[in-house]
Amino acid sequence: MAVLEQRVMPLVAGDHLTREEFLRRWEAMPEVKKAELIGGVVYMPSPTSLEHGDVDNDVGTWLGVYAAGTPFCKANSNSSAYLLDDCPQPDRHLRLLREYGGKSKVKGKYLHGAAELFAEVSLSSSAYDLHEKLELYQAAGVQEYLAVLLAEEEIQWRRLVGGRYRQLRPGRDGIWRSQVFPGLWLNGAALLAGKMAAVLEVLSAGMQSEEYNAFCERLRSMTPKSK
Repeated sequence: MAVLEQRVMPLVAGDHLTREEFLRRWEAMPEVKKAELIGGVVYMPSPTSLEHGDVDNDVGTWLGVYAAGTPFCKANSNSSAYLLDDCPQPDRHLRLLREYGGKSKVKGKYLHGAAELFAEVSLSSSAYDLHEKLELYQAAGVQEYLAVLLAEEEIQWRRLVGGRYRQLRPGRDGIWRSQVFPGLWLNGAALLAGKMAAVLEVLSAGMQSEEYNAFCERLRSMTPKSK
């Protein structure tokens, strides 16, 4: 008797799924490049605009340069993550390696747990990035969450304090400074204007600061823990 193959149902936006079923369906649809499970609900964003791609690339360049010069840090783009019972796909993330104090780990093909910083490029503040996804990141313990809002031409940077997100503010000089990654400085006005030379100039200054050098020395002096 022939064995009937079990049909894999397609991934559909709005479906309520477990993470295991979400990934099973998605892996059977290699043509789908962006899908997320947030609060047990499937989200499948529409194709991204050129503006979104430009800003996403700039944020990735900023984080990538920082990671390239900082020991035991990794920057990443558009990778799915196991986060509580869900599976978001943040635009960008920056993490410390687990052996050096990071809270996330790599298991199989995916990141498990909360990277220290997640970043999203959002159409506006009404997007689910600033609602359902923000609540997930907060509950999962993502220490910093950076959102670049295209319609409002605004940057929102949040820091987890006592289990709740609080808005960070730029300094009097207009420069944003991470509290988790010393030296990760951001010229927000330049980023929004697409002036990457100015963004990287400020980042370079951050990566020459005393707090950054102390952070790197501390990481280099650590005895790596088991994964």
